[in-house]
Amino acid sequence: MTAERDVEREVEVEYTRLRIPFGPIHPALKEPVLLRVSVRGEEVVDVDMALGHVHRGIELLAEGRNLIQTLYLIERICGICSHSHTTCFIQALEEIGGITPSKRALYLRTLIFEMERIHSHLLLLGVIAYEIGFDTLFMFTWHVREKILDLFEKITGNRIHHAMNTIGGVRWDLTPRMVEEIDAYMREVEKSVKYIHNVFMDGTVEKRVCGLGVLSYDDAVKLCVVGPTARGSGVDIDVRRDHPYAAYDELKRDFSVVVERGCDVYARTEVRILEIFESINIIRAILDRLPDGPIRPKENVFRLMRGIPEGEAISLVEAPRGELLYFVKTDGSGGLKRLKVRTPTFSNLIGLKPMLIGCEIADVPVIVASIDPCLSCTNRLIVIDQERGESNVIDVDSLRHRVRRRWMRQ
Repeated sequence: MTAERDVEREVEVEYTRLRIPFGPIHPALKEPVLLRVSVRGEEVVDVDMALGHVHRGIELLAEGRNLIQTLYLIERICGICSHSHTTCFIQALEEIGGITPSKRALYLRTLIFEMERIHSHLLLLGVIAYEIGFDTLFMFTWHVREKILDLFEKITGNRIHHAMNTIGGVRWDLTPRMVEEIDAYMREVEKSVKYIHNVFMDGTVEKRVCGLGVLSYDDAVKLCVVGPTARGSGVDIDVRRDHPYAAYDELKRDFSVVVERGCDVYARTEVRILEIFESINIIRAILDRLPDGPIRPKENVFRLMRGIPEGEAISLVEAPRGELLYFVKTDGSGGLKRLKVRTPTFSNLIGLKPMLIGCEIADVPVIVASIDPCLSCTNRLIVIDQERGESNVIDVDSLRHRVRRRWMRQ
């Protein structure tokens, strides 16, 4: 019996899956999201995603305020693309109210749009550099980004939340000195971004991100991803060209839609770098052809607000992360009946699963960063009934009724 116990035997056992919780608080994530990553060895074989850690109830809060208060509320939905949110909202109000901003106001809105795109893309390029361990490139990229923030401060007085938009126009104008400074800054930024482009296209960075996080053209179309995430997979879409707003209809010939067909992190990164050059071209065209005239109506903004009738409208803009959609329904007395916001991250998150499956654990932070997620403006409320095993998105009235009913029981 002893001899039999000492005999060595080789037994083949199938490697079992291990589930690793990636988040919601994790050094590699800039915002909270829970990824339940199932791995076999180092390979990712399945991904389950859980949102809801930073749900703020912005839509409900907006429905309890007047239109001017809501304008400043929705600017706080996202600090990186705050101007995109306010412009999308204001466009819907102006459509309902039949208000047409001046050409100068539209050009100034577009100027801030493109400066915001440069600022957002540089921030994301720095994050990707940090995730692949290239700290020097990360610090240099964010140093270049500071120049854009300085410009924002000179134009609007704020570096992040610009408070640029108002009903029928904009609040801040450009002086001839500002125009010269913006033009000089663009030359500096262009030179720096050329250097950043050369570094990102270097063989060392290329080997780290090329072929990583692949999202095929067919998957990108099927999953309806937007923005640089879609254009990095060869999908030729851009709201600025396809559904022009602000001054983009007059600037169509001054920029090209950047499309790459690599379908990986490398392609999505290159799309953003090349889009910065296109944004610089747009900004130069705006400065060269900036129309004269007023920047906002003479009428008091509160009178304009009260003059907006009951109605509804859908507004689209191309935010730095992709297509941003607002559904606005006014009540005719200066308030809102309904506000619905669909952010680009909400569309792009579903594309993470095919990107992550097949990669290694160490690649997860880089792939997640490549879609430039913004979770604060994305989360929705879902109620899960554990007894019945059902999950439902419920409306506000139902939620209030449940809370009231529980309070009465107590």
